[in-house]
Amino acid sequence: MNESPLTPDSRIFVAGHRGMVGSAIVRRLTAEGYSKVITRTHAELDLTDQQAVRRFFQNKQIDYVVLAAAKVGGIRANNTYPAEFIYSNLMIETNIIHEAYRAGVMRLLFLGSSCIYPKFAPHPMSEESLLTGVLEPTNEPYAIAKIAGIKLCESYNRQYGTRYRSLMPTNLYGPGDNFDLENSHVIPALIRKFHEAKRNNEPSVEVWGTGTPCREFLHVDDLAGACIFIMELDDQAYTTYTQPMLSHINAGTGKNVTIRKLAETIKEVIGFTGNIIFNPDKPDGSPRKLLNVTLINKMGWKASINLKDGLDQTYDWYKIQLHR
Repeated sequence: MNESPLTPDSRIFVAGHRGMVGSAIVRRLTAEGYSKVITRTHAELDLTDQQAVRRFFQNKQIDYVVLAAAKVGGIRANNTYPAEFIYSNLMIETNIIHEAYRAGVMRLLFLGSSCIYPKFAPHPMSEESLLTGVLEPTNEPYAIAKIAGIKLCESYNRQYGTRYRSLMPTNLYGPGDNFDLENSHVIPALIRKFHEAKRNNEPSVEVWGTGTPCREFLHVDDLAGACIFIMELDDQAYTTYTQPMLSHINAGTGKNVTIRKLAETIKEVIGFTGNIIFNPDKPDGSPRKLLNVTLINKMGWKASINLKDGLDQTYDWYKIQLHR
């Protein structure tokens, strides 16, 4: 089948529309003329409640699901709440994928994470590295849940003929990010630390770890573009580049940066003039994380927002939120 999976009249349910990723996808869908985007807040629909999710899909005529809902957090949150991370994410994806299938929804996009790959996978990490080694312990429960989501999609495709696709983004940042120092990822945490240090005229900012690990960062608006690209791809094009049991696709910039360089860039963006102090007693996480994006580039998509511009935009958004 070569028909486009989407039309302007497609009814698209975006699960997790209030999160950074989901809100970016809703903005992009709306901008591209998709007028029937369906959303639900947590108060309106608890995605961990199977009966509630079942009633929702039975009562709505959904053409396409974007599964962007997830419980997410940085190293500290993953270490502190491992049971919550594995339980919540397994329940969300299991309920949505199964109930979408039961309601006759043939198309779905599942969003995972680069943490699905083994801790010491060859870099840049290609799709083929999945399940070839042990995971990074600090986020293993979350990674296990995301791997399960990929395999749920593949299993339903194989048994029921659904067309469920999976996209694995690298580390994300941008408008809508979580700036809570207890549960945030590295970019929003550093933006907030440097901003508050500048405001309070502090002499230095502490950064966790040694500063030597390398990370890749993708602006959330670029990810939204990648999502629409994969959603609109016709079946023949998608199956040309994927396999029934190796169907997930990486999304990233193909470039990485050390945490030290990242901290220095954020310091510049914020205009902080003090010192950066790295604390080697805090965990570094994986020594390196860079995705191989050859596959999605061959399919026709590439990231377009460079890190400095993306950080400038994210800081501007953060300052606006502070004055609301």
